[in-house]
Amino acid sequence: MVGEMAIQRARQWDMAPRGIGEIGEGNRPASTCFVAELTRRCPPGRGPDRRIGEGREDELDALAWSRLFVEAVALGARHVRLLGGEPRVRSDLVDIVAHAREAGLDTCLLTSGIGIATRAMRDLWEAGLARVEVEMGDADAVSADRMAGQRGAFQRKHALAAEAVRLGLPLIVSFAVGRDNVGRIAAMVELALRLKAERVRIAYGADWIPTTEDKQRVAGEIERLRHTHKGRIVIDARMPAFDAEDMLGGGGEPLMFHVAPSGLVSASAPAFRFGAPFMETFDAG
Repeated sequence: MVGEMAIQRARQWDMAPRGIGEIGEGNRPASTCFVAELTRRCPPGRGPDRRIGEGREDELDALAWSRLFVEAVALGARHVRLLGGEPRVRSDLVDIVAHAREAGLDTCLLTSGIGIATRAMRDLWEAGLARVEVEMGDADAVSADRMAGQRGAFQRKHALAAEAVRLGLPLIVSFAVGRDNVGRIAAMVELALRLKAERVRIAYGADWIPTTEDKQRVAGEIERLRHTHKGRIVIDARMPAFDAEDMLGGGGEPLMFHVAPSGLVSASAPAFRFGAPFMETFDAG
């Protein structure tokens, strides 16, 4: 079966035997979360951050994902992050979410908020979606539209986030920090608070290589905002993988495995270190 083949590939990386159960020795909790990259396709008109990769013919179908979810649970998985591309370009996304829930997985959907209607969010919630992360891009509407490559994208993202909260789904919002908006980190956190998000993620944009001074400035601002908003929202900072410590998440082991659209399983790219343990994404709700 496709799912079994995927798990066999994980074993070749020495990921499955150690589990999800033995990764993260010492002071870090063992991970029970994995990433399911459902597609690398994006909605038409997506901006320059769109991803090019396998086409639809190379993607696992919903039934194959169902088998893989069951096998992942047998390995100790409890949580899955569903992402893309833009997952909503898959017409069977609701079925995939339902399969994950039936397998016993807590599901988090990462979406750009483009190409997904508020009605679709209700369908996903009814299928068992546990939480949602909306990529806002920037706190400034003009900049966010430019990053998304579509006029009005910011408003659609805002509406989708509001619908998630209305349905009672725990909301996470994420922003990409670059040279042009590094001075708006406080505004990003304020927007997340207005949206009633439980968590906000601040990450360096892929097209920006910050200097040491830039990193120190961002780190200082993040710490100030954490202190200011303590108890109101959790602020995560994703640090870029410019050195071995960052690449290994500050330790020595990646925390998850990653399943590509085709079913290829590998050590999840541990290129980001969060300001709070990753699993708090699920425990916070």
